[in-house]
Amino acid sequence: QQQFEETGGALVQSGGSLRLSCRGSGFVVGDWHIGWFRQAPAKEREWTSCISATGNLIKYTDSVRGRFTISRDDARNSVELQMTGLKDSDTGRYFCAATNQYSTCLKAPDLKWWGNGTLVTVSS
Repeated sequence: QQQFEETGGALVQSGGSLRLSCRGSGFVVGDWHIGWFRQAPAKEREWTSCISATGNLIKYTDSVRGRFTISRDDARNSVELQMTGLKDSDTGRYFCAATNQYSTCLKAPDLKWWGNGTLVTVSS
């Protein structure tokens, strides 16, 4: 069964950093375009970043650009999300998912193999 497992979430102070990992099982992550999403309590799931299968195309939503960095680790069959300068508004459960069309990377309904997410809590 194909699925992602997200890890690395924690309680961190405002301004701090975290590194999240999204490891795939049952498929080769490097064959797919991957998106990171987050969902704050009582809010809809929000797209944050995408990386193409080759890693040469990357995009971020405005609220995280310059603070978050998405990257691939094909040896670990994973995609990473380095987060710096964390703000209260970054609090939420973070998920990753896959698509075979880079143009749809930011559209949650078009992605698959969602994991259970990892919780990031930023305290001020």
